[in-house]
Amino acid sequence: MRKFLNLAFLATMAFACSPNEQETTVDYTTLSDEERLEVAKEIAHETIIVDGHVDLPYRMKVGGFTLQREILDVSVRTPDGNFDFPRAKEGGLDAPFMSIYIPAGLQQTPGSSKALADSLILMTERLAETFPDKFAMAYSPAEVETNFSAGKISLPMGMENGSALEDDISNVAYFHERGIRYITLTHGKANLIGDSSYDTVRLYNGLSEYGEQVVAEMNRVGIMVDLSHVSDDTFKDALALTKVPVIASHSSVRAFTPDFERNMSDELIQAMAKNGGVMMINFGGSFIDSAYAAGTDKAREHLINYMAENKLSQGDSSFKVYASEYMAANNPFPSVKRVADHIDHVKNLVGIDYIGLGSDFDGVGDSLPTGLKDVSMYPNLIAELLKRGYTREEIEMICYNNVFRVWKAVEDYAANQK
Repeated sequence: MRKFLNLAFLATMAFACSPNEQETTVDYTTLSDEERLEVAKEIAHETIIVDGHVDLPYRMKVGGFTLQREILDVSVRTPDGNFDFPRAKEGGLDAPFMSIYIPAGLQQTPGSSKALADSLILMTERLAETFPDKFAMAYSPAEVETNFSAGKISLPMGMENGSALEDDISNVAYFHERGIRYITLTHGKANLIGDSSYDTVRLYNGLSEYGEQVVAEMNRVGIMVDLSHVSDDTFKDALALTKVPVIASHSSVRAFTPDFERNMSDELIQAMAKNGGVMMINFGGSFIDSAYAAGTDKAREHLINYMAENKLSQGDSSFKVYASEYMAANNPFPSVKRVADHIDHVKNLVGIDYIGLGSDFDGVGDSLPTGLKDVSMYPNLIAELLKRGYTREEIEMICYNNVFRVWKAVEDYAANQK
């Protein structure tokens, strides 16, 4: 049962007849942390929360689940991973974009990238078919809203790495028919479409000629252009070509990680805002704090030396106790506050209209910040934003309204091309 807030707070709330009126009545910054978290939980459960990037499909593949083997049962609480139905319901998550992730290494084998994409799409669909009371596919904002009203978690899909298009432009329309609603143009390596932020090789210094055709065709059929992972030049080329707003489904602010091109510079954030696009903040430790990698390296080195000096292995109970105590005292992980810092930065730079959430849950390993370790913890971030003076309306924009605006604009443009 939900814990009751103090009587003074309830009396204040009683004057509010609607969320908008409530905004003028309640100053969330004056509440205690406990009260603010209760409000955050209410907001999380009353508001649609869209997450731009959750790697559950590939987590299932890595776990050995295939079309021939029963799927991972995420209808119940799972002992590992960051996503399952019970935790998503606790956190208020309603529409996690299922990442149809295609490793760059498959690009060397023609046909293998498309085959994997088809397989992961089928596995995602099977989740909805197997647990129809809990999950449902969603191919539009309207379907997300319908599923939300029914208490179901939507499973929209985005394809991470345009390499699955192979060298056939007709595959853009094919994957739209299969339910893909965004395509991340590249991943860890340059592909036929363009250059990647992770790749030292720059084959095209931006988009290829084929990549230009892909962006135009994505606009035509109604697939959002996702500019996470691409190089700065690819990013700029795509913005110059697209006729509709774009997204970055799981990227954070480069100002906090100066040597990490995978994140977005202030110049790119401003360019995306001018385009009307949305930047969906990644929660991964290396994305949100440049000190994280150094801290984990130091901790890892210390623990390796401790094992060697004491002739222990990772499985020894005494080492496990020591490692747990050491990590607790020397925690390298950033906190939920750091994610809020990234949101603050974008808001202060270009405004609230261009921010979303793209956690990268199930995709960044054990690097997630304290307070945002899995999908049950979105209220912790909402509470931190309330503490910083964000209004309920602004939080709703971050949670879903901004990305819905882009998604609908892409739909509308495509509808007008027919």
